[in-house]
Amino acid sequence: MPKFFLKTYGCQMNERDSEQVAHSLMARGYERVGHESEADVVLLNTCSVRDMADQKALGKMGMLGRMAKERPHVVFGFLGCMAQARGAELLKNLPYVDLVVGTQKFHRVPDYLDELVAKKKSRISEDAQRPTYNVRRTMQNRMDDPRFSIVDIAEEAGSQSMIRKQQLAPRQTTAFVSIMQGCNMHCTFCIVPQTRGAERSRSIDEIVNEVRDLVSRGVKEITLLGQIVNLYGRHEFSKIDNKSPFVQLLEAVNEIDGLERLRFTSPHPIGFRDDLIDALSRLPKLAEHVHLPLQSGSNKILKAMHRAYTGEKYRDLVQCIRQARETISITTDIIVGFPGETEDDYKRTRDLVGEIQFDNAFVFRYSPRRGTPAATMPDQIDERIKEERNQDLLQVVNESSHRKLERLVGRDVEVLCEGQSKTNPERLMGRTRTNKIVVFQGCDELVGELVNVRIEQANGFSLYGTTIRGNIGILPVSSGGHPACSNAAGWKPA
Repeated sequence: MPKFFLKTYGCQMNERDSEQVAHSLMARGYERVGHESEADVVLLNTCSVRDMADQKALGKMGMLGRMAKERPHVVFGFLGCMAQARGAELLKNLPYVDLVVGTQKFHRVPDYLDELVAKKKSRISEDAQRPTYNVRRTMQNRMDDPRFSIVDIAEEAGSQSMIRKQQLAPRQTTAFVSIMQGCNMHCTFCIVPQTRGAERSRSIDEIVNEVRDLVSRGVKEITLLGQIVNLYGRHEFSKIDNKSPFVQLLEAVNEIDGLERLRFTSPHPIGFRDDLIDALSRLPKLAEHVHLPLQSGSNKILKAMHRAYTGEKYRDLVQCIRQARETISITTDIIVGFPGETEDDYKRTRDLVGEIQFDNAFVFRYSPRRGTPAATMPDQIDERIKEERNQDLLQVVNESSHRKLERLVGRDVEVLCEGQSKTNPERLMGRTRTNKIVVFQGCDELVGELVNVRIEQANGFSLYGTTIRGNIGILPVSSGGHPACSNAAGWKPA
């Protein structure tokens, strides 16, 4: 069977979609490989939220043009949000691209690829000199054009039905669960409503069953995903005891035996009502971390963005969240250089960020998205000014982030071990309940376990520490240390 390579750009939702496609291909008999040079099928799952993601995907596919000439049997395809937004334009500008599939037709990818692989193989065997893009022309004549789809909610039912049984890596301990699709907010800078469609939510029972299955296979931490996750179910389900459908879902997932941690991303400030703040204070499995997009500290710019709150209301909300859970960490998204942003507007953002003291933040230069209102607004900001504001605000964020990390030095924290450190394979890494990355020395048997780590150093954006007594799997009753750990190079029980 063919081998496939799949690269993902963008958010956790895209990562989840990629796993959905990968699982469906492997179920069909395709083999997943780690590099495009080994593949018969090369797929890029794309993002359109920011120009940088677009350019990375286009650049990668452009680099694959040489491979298309050298290996004419390989099928090349775009999936996801950029495929949804640009459609036929991608086929026109990149003649070796065979497949463009939007966000509601992921379930059709195996059928499309079976047909494309077979046609390319047949054409090459018939005439090695015949241009492979004839395959595309043949398929473009079909009424059911497989390379491009509009946002098609009816199609999505088939796509969603195949993701219920996630393919997990060995000893995988964290997983994403999509609880809804689409967005109704129509922020003026955002293309998501065009690429993902209107809000629609899965049922609580369906989500709980998926989480329960993942936990039964070893997953200990679940992140619930949605474009605006805390508005889940507001059109489909009713409040019960004055609790929103989202809080009802959190309560149901919190009750699942074996689940250790529960997270959600990304919310909107307007969806943080009293019932959700109360849930943060009382649900024990809900991790002490909220990612709460700010976007701007200027009320004028927030209004132009259609964000429906003010800087003052955002600040008050942060105070309420921190009062509900003292140890909670708060991260955010911020856009600088939005059309019409003056120096005074930027200063308001900078001052609010300095006042709130975020644990971390993603700071983005505004990039126009075709088809969004902000793209045609007057007073577009010069790229040089955007970059200056971006770097200045990053410095403010980094200073507060480093202070937060330094405060943890000398403390004991609970870490869910996810596997080897990406920067040092001889060490392990995991995350605290507040979503801080911790690197520590230990044995492979700790992967997937909750371990206690004493923080010894804060460096950059990570913490470094040593495992301490009481960790699961380290100190069995019958011996002075875990048998596998006691022989690990350089490892000593604390």
